[in-house]
Amino acid sequence: MGIDAVLQAARRGVSRLTPTQAAEAVRDGALLVDTRTEAQRRVQGELPGALVIDRTVLEWRLDPTSPYRIPEATGPDLLVVVVCRQGYSSSLAAASLRSVGLHRATDVVGGVEAWIAAGLPLADGLADVRR
Repeated sequence: MGIDAVLQAARRGVSRLTPTQAAEAVRDGALLVDTRTEAQRRVQGELPGALVIDRTVLEWRLDPTSPYRIPEATGPDLLVVVVCRQGYSSSLAAASLRSVGLHRATDVVGGVEAWIAAGLPLADGLADVRR
């Protein structure tokens, strides 16, 4: 099938958010989840209000039925907005979250690179890293 087809399938029928829409969604109560590596965050900066969750444990931390979930994983109607460096792996991560029942999971078009290009703020402090 190839990664391009997998990515296209992951995005089919999903309303992905622009960086500005993502920032507005977070202000309205959406959960912003940053899956970038520590090295990427060190170079690009941290996003205000984002929870950093490693991609390897993402589904376990956000599935509301998982015994390993974080407190913010309140139910299947939670709007989860995933962000990565450029908006590719976040699409796959959001699709995976939808497959475990988080039907509103989406991601940010262009990732953090687009967030920065849009002039949106970065956080001053340390990231809220969830293990």
